[in-house]
Amino acid sequence: MIAPWLRPLPLIAILRGLTPAEAPAIGEAIAAEGFRVLEVPLNSPQALLGIRRLVDALGSDCLIGAGTVMTPGQVDEVAAAGGRLIVMPHADTAVIRAAKAAGLLCVPGVATPTEAFAAIAAGADALKLFPAEQASPNVLKAWRAVLPPELPVLPVGGISPDTMGPWVAAGASGFGLGSALYAPGRDAVEVGRRAQAFVRTWASLPHGATP
Repeated sequence: MIAPWLRPLPLIAILRGLTPAEAPAIGEAIAAEGFRVLEVPLNSPQALLGIRRLVDALGSDCLIGAGTVMTPGQVDEVAAAGGRLIVMPHADTAVIRAAKAAGLLCVPGVATPTEAFAAIAAGADALKLFPAEQASPNVLKAWRAVLPPELPVLPVGGISPDTMGPWVAAGASGFGLGSALYAPGRDAVEVGRRAQAFVRTWASLPHGATP
């Protein structure tokens, strides 16, 4: 289940562009602010090595995995690197089933209710509403009327501390955070400061759909 990882702080750090050399310092800075879920997109430099170094640095304290997972074969590669989470930009049910067969948690990307229900049927542990810029809080509110209430739904794309409130009011369980948190060239001190701003904002919001 993904809920125990999201319950303390349902914010997923998306570390696109992270290099293996900087992975421990960046990961530790984010974890120090309370993040418990981190993913390295597979189109990052030496992503599998970066995942391994995050796992080595953060141990069992965090759920580490990969984003931009596109094929069942990549699921196996992530598992071999020590990753325990598969995050996808799409809702390919073959990838979802591969993740579940490997014993990994899976958060597929969905943009329509049809995709959402297909992903749920395939075993998704949570849904990534992606890209959030293509939807709106009103869209999520409509989804929430029909989706299982206990299922975490996490908007991803263009999320900043200033935009979180309306999404939470509409039923967001948390968020995936990309370039507003980490971007290549940003050092651990700056990433930690940005993580703290997200945590502070999350704590200030009423949470109607906490995992």
